[in-house]
Amino acid sequence: MRIQPRTFSLFFALSIPALAAAQTPAPPEHLSPAVTRYVKYDNAKNTLWLEHVRVIDGTGAPPLEDATIILSDGKIAAILPPNHMQANEGHMASWSCTDCPPALHLDLTGHTIFPGLVGMHDHMYYLTRPNLNIDGASEPPPVVPEMSFSSPRLYLASGVTTLRTTGSVEPYLDLNLRRAIDEGRIPGPHIDVTGPYLEGPGAFALEMHELKNAADAKATVDFWADQGVTSYKAYMNITRAELKAAIDEAHKRGFKLTGHLCSVTYPEAVELGIDNLEHGFMVNTQLDPGKQPDQCPRTNGNPTIAKMTPDTPEGKALIQLLVSHHVAITSTLPVFQSDDPVRLHVQPRVLAAMSAPTREQYLTTRSLELQRAAENPTQAAARAQILKNDMAMEHAFVQAGGLLLAGPDPTGDGGTLPGYGDQREIELLVDAGFTPLEAIKIGTLNGATFEGRADHIGTIAVGKNADLVVVTGDPSKNINDIENTELIFKDGVAFDSQKLLDSVRGRYGQY
Repeated sequence: MRIQPRTFSLFFALSIPALAAAQTPAPPEHLSPAVTRYVKYDNAKNTLWLEHVRVIDGTGAPPLEDATIILSDGKIAAILPPNHMQANEGHMASWSCTDCPPALHLDLTGHTIFPGLVGMHDHMYYLTRPNLNIDGASEPPPVVPEMSFSSPRLYLASGVTTLRTTGSVEPYLDLNLRRAIDEGRIPGPHIDVTGPYLEGPGAFALEMHELKNAADAKATVDFWADQGVTSYKAYMNITRAELKAAIDEAHKRGFKLTGHLCSVTYPEAVELGIDNLEHGFMVNTQLDPGKQPDQCPRTNGNPTIAKMTPDTPEGKALIQLLVSHHVAITSTLPVFQSDDPVRLHVQPRVLAAMSAPTREQYLTTRSLELQRAAENPTQAAARAQILKNDMAMEHAFVQAGGLLLAGPDPTGDGGTLPGYGDQREIELLVDAGFTPLEAIKIGTLNGATFEGRADHIGTIAVGKNADLVVVTGDPSKNINDIENTELIFKDGVAFDSQKLLDSVRGRYGQY
């Protein structure tokens, strides 16, 4: 990358539409030393010209080759085509910026830029199993420590500039973490903090409050709205009455509610007014044998997705119901990829990020899964088919006009990490039948649209926030190039991806 400082002077039409400032906090006036040590270029010090770069704008449109993007005051000030000075000669409005800082020109030949990822199922915690042994047995209770140091860095370093926590086990920690990031005290993405899980009796973690009734659900929504959360998530053992009370109260307060459901089926949740459903179509229980109202069956939705495809009457009817009610679906393919060995990637970079105990636990669990698959190939094939069915349903849902969101759910099998998992989700969407450009749109614009923030994030357009990812290679042709992050722009500040990753190497699972 060639850096060539010059004096700032340009002539082009500048048009920055008014943005909904209330939806995104203003960039901090000052960044602490804990943040600036990871900053490579600061838009407050330089107007940045990103030259000779391939632009994937996030809309699904073909890339713009050899373009120039100009960043000024944390925003995208201009997007110029190749040979823009000659092409626009005699047709440009004069615009001078006497107060702008000096320009810094970055030659990004061989690089691609696309919008910052909007992670719609991103947690800050890690799930651990005490005293796990080689037989797969562990002692209760599961422990879910928050990775408040490593998670925000992994997300940002991997290109996630905005995320939704989608269920918090320590909501005060997440709220305080968001505040510290917004104030420039620590590095990390913009955060939509989801309230604590709205869960009934049978919660898997001791940190979870178990709802008593519908009145408790309403009161819980109100309490956490007052504390500053900006979304909600219902969980597996909630009743229909509790879910209805939570949805209505969340909507009254101006917030959306999603759900990883089990006791309540997808059609029931849609009729109750839910906004979003998590894990694609993997956890819907409407066709599970013996399903009882308000109870989570032991089968957890496996029989339903095993029977449901886009070609079955049940699959067609469900997709039509979701689309007609404008219910979004969040794809979380990485947390299920171990169901199909063909799609499982155990990457060295993932293992390197883990602490030694975390890595040992994950490899133990993974070894057991491989052993069980070898011992029972019929069952392994059935699990792989379930994942294929879900991918097909997700693709058909989009084809029918549905809004598909993207997130990895970095818990589950232990090998799905923050940031890395968000990248892997985009790759698996391509495996599901989407083009690379469609997959990137799902991971950027679609999330921004659901969050009500598409007027300032989610695509590369003049006037939008300079939340951008620079990678080597061309993800429009090889989606795996999405992993080659070099620079992550957040509000015009360029973070060094590798420095952030190096700071958490061997630490994820520890803190």
